[in-house]
Amino acid sequence: MALHSFTSFSPENRRLIYLLSGCHLLWCAAVFLLYLLGDMLPVQSILLNGVFLLLQLFAAAQLLLPVLLLHPEDRSRGFYIFWGFILSAAIWLLHQFPATTWLATLQSGLLLLTGTLVGAALARYVKRLWELIPVCLAMTLADFASWSVGPTAIFSEQIKQHYLDPTGPPPLIDMILVKLAFPGATGVTPVFGISDWIMVVFFAIVAHRHKINDNLLGPEGEKLARRRQIGRYLPVSLLALTGAILLAQTSGLFLPALPLIALVMLLWYGLRHIRVKRFS
Repeated sequence: MALHSFTSFSPENRRLIYLLSGCHLLWCAAVFLLYLLGDMLPVQSILLNGVFLLLQLFAAAQLLLPVLLLHPEDRSRGFYIFWGFILSAAIWLLHQFPATTWLATLQSGLLLLTGTLVGAALARYVKRLWELIPVCLAMTLADFASWSVGPTAIFSEQIKQHYLDPTGPPPLIDMILVKLAFPGATGVTPVFGISDWIMVVFFAIVAHRHKINDNLLGPEGEKLARRRQIGRYLPVSLLALTGAILLAQTSGLFLPALPLIALVMLLWYGLRHIRVKRFS
């Protein structure tokens, strides 16, 4: 009976979770096809890298649409612990197999799926929009501290050394890095961490729950999801992540994405508040 309470969902939510899982598999297949295409391209360029990056991130944004239709369900702490353990175990298990490009792509899809579910769960606890201010400050300070003197500085050097000279097993941190396809690469390349995607989803769901349209390409994401219209959803938080990745790639430096995401979201909400006050 206790296990049933962890695994049962309403019929509508169950259908949406199946849809979400299937869409992530399709995203994995699309990334793998881009990898095969990139492997055939003889020329590498910053522009082409940017096109590949934008295509994969924009496709990932469309994966959020089913989440916007999930109905809230009262869940216990044990429910989140149970599914956190299941998803973490699945990520760890995939990491134990011999590394292949397809397996790395599958692992990236699983990381996106896990990050989406975690971000959606965390967004439920934001009752007022002003609560985003301490969230943004905390994530910025924590990420900067980790990047400058903490574990992120060590992990980034380990990842850099491994992909420059890929001998031996990858470092453990590689397990939670989302990898994307780029022209001329021998495999998919780590681009951002699961924590970055969690916050992208978190800000998108918070906007949705507070009836705020954060879609830069038109109607609210929920309306697009109900109309089954894909290819028109670009939340502000994803644009912030894209900007952070492009900045890191063009500068050649390992830069933390979370502070830039937090800054963009605070500026966007601030400008939106000023505009609303002006026209009210």
